[in-house]
Amino acid sequence: MKRFLIFVICGFSLGWATAQVKEQPLDSIAEKLIIVEGDSIFRNSIALDEVYIFSKLEFGSYKEKLRYYILRRKTIKVYPYAKLAAERLVELNDSLGKIKSRRKRKRYTRHVQKYIEEEFSEELKKLTRTEGQILVKLIYRQTGKTAFNLVKELRSGWRAFWYNTTARLFKISIKEEYHPESIHEDYLIEDILQRAFASKRLERQESVLDYDYASLTNKWSKMEKQKK
Repeated sequence: MKRFLIFVICGFSLGWATAQVKEQPLDSIAEKLIIVEGDSIFRNSIALDEVYIFSKLEFGSYKEKLRYYILRRKTIKVYPYAKLAAERLVELNDSLGKIKSRRKRKRYTRHVQKYIEEEFSEELKKLTRTEGQILVKLIYRQTGKTAFNLVKELRSGWRAFWYNTTARLFKISIKEEYHPESIHEDYLIEDILQRAFASKRLERQESVLDYDYASLTNKWSKMEKQKK
């Protein structure tokens, strides 16, 4: 299982570029304002990050509380690896798109895998079984692909089959997906992530999946109230 987790991170390359556009100051206060039926409004709107108002954490029992905090510790631990996997996948695909030779593409992929393995293998070896399963879920959250399919794309279907078989020995499915809209534990993971993003404990990386956290919270809150 741990060899597989190392491979998931190893399938991705490095490199990133950013650009900034210098903002031009407005010449006067008059240019900043527009008068609309007697009301003054700003001409230039300011894009703000979406802000969630989090409710106080409440638990039906000590067991539920303990479960949540254990899940939080594990999720916060493995999230950076899932974030890295998503970044490396984008970078790898961008780089491979520029390499026409099949032989050079394979050589480049092997080189990247070796580099990333040397960088992260020791940390990934420390993951427990449950942390490994959470990582598999978060990889799907960040890439929209199961870990099994990522291995299949980067290696062969036969190799992916054996990775999956080995993972099952440790009770881990690398075909696991992430569905916070229908699986309560996945919603708890999402809640943990959103709170960690808001507190700056984790660096936010948007999921490629289509769901709304606020709507999920309302849904699961209603379901919890109906149980009581």
